[in-house]
Amino acid sequence: MTASPPPFGVYVHFPWCVSKCPYCDFNSHAMKDAVPERQYLEALRRDLEHQLASGVAEPSRPVVSVFLGGGTPSLFAPQAIGEVLTMLRAALPFASEAEITMEANPGTIERGRFAEYAAAGVNRVSLGAQSFDDAALRRLGRIHAADETRVAAAELHAAGLANFNLDLMYGLPGQDAAGALADVESALALAPAQVSHYHLTLEPGTPFAARPPPALPDDDLTERMLEGCQSRLAAAGHLRYEVSAYARPGRECAHNLVYWRYGDYLGLGAGAHGKLSVLDDEGRVRGIHRTEQVREPRRYQRDPAATLKVREVEPAQRPFEFMLNALRLTGGVEQRLFEAHTGLPWSTVVAQVQRARAAGYLDESPPGAAVTGDFLRPSARGLQFLNDLLVEFLPSESGT
Repeated sequence: MTASPPPFGVYVHFPWCVSKCPYCDFNSHAMKDAVPERQYLEALRRDLEHQLASGVAEPSRPVVSVFLGGGTPSLFAPQAIGEVLTMLRAALPFASEAEITMEANPGTIERGRFAEYAAAGVNRVSLGAQSFDDAALRRLGRIHAADETRVAAAELHAAGLANFNLDLMYGLPGQDAAGALADVESALALAPAQVSHYHLTLEPGTPFAARPPPALPDDDLTERMLEGCQSRLAAAGHLRYEVSAYARPGRECAHNLVYWRYGDYLGLGAGAHGKLSVLDDEGRVRGIHRTEQVREPRRYQRDPAATLKVREVEPAQRPFEFMLNALRLTGGVEQRLFEAHTGLPWSTVVAQVQRARAAGYLDESPPGAAVTGDFLRPSARGLQFLNDLLVEFLPSESGT
């Protein structure tokens, strides 16, 4: 019997920004000159060819999603983005309704360009709004103003790209609950398909971590912000399908669902990561590899084949990796997904699941189910204390 293998996507990283935000720990580099489009596209081509020729990636499954992330992919011209997508389509089979997302900064989009990106093959955009308070945007080091986000959203609709996400942050310096809710109201007024709502985090190695900004809201205040914003998003028909993502029904990000369901993705570009299953002849997982590219763009461009690192994900590590992703989903996942996507039997995690249920971190059954069963769905407590839930699935020191 043929198995149902994990879904397959592609992530392409574009590592340049106009400037580096003080809270950002992504692999992004402030531009000194114009982005080296031709050199970078050539490096992406060599990276793809190497991963396919070496057997790291097996191009047998259709691509269900492509995510062009960064950095700021919208610094690349529509023609360059089109070349990347043409290159991928020539090398890999694509699903007929493949989702193709491009991240964009409202401050880097020239008027009319969204229509050109759509013509190049982009059918979804993720727009980094972060806030609609201009003073807050300046404190975050953003290069755009709130009105530029509004203009960009209007142009997305005009270009037929109504399937777009707005990134918002809360817990900002000096922000109160009313300010956080006002940002959500401003976002909803632009009719996005999805709102991603993130708490500002002081990531290690960032300027904000070294010198935290003043007047950061305390935990009680940020919790009130979250509760109020969640209620407003739900009232507007944006359902929470993942810890930080709220979408209209049917508009959930397909690429994120590849991640959260422990699917596979080919990673291309400086600093890109990938996860690729090794399948047997019947489509069953018999091994999993993680790939990682060097972060520095110049080193990547010189020889992307030489800088690619590949490591095997040992069976003892897979339950934690699976749960780290799947337990972000508010709707949960079925037992069969764990077995199909890790290559391990359900018995591997039965004891941990039972402990997590006893602690109140997992619900007993999916919504509307007549009986309880082997189904993984985080409870409200589990979502609130997700790290404590995940600890249950950490591999033991013995590796068993």
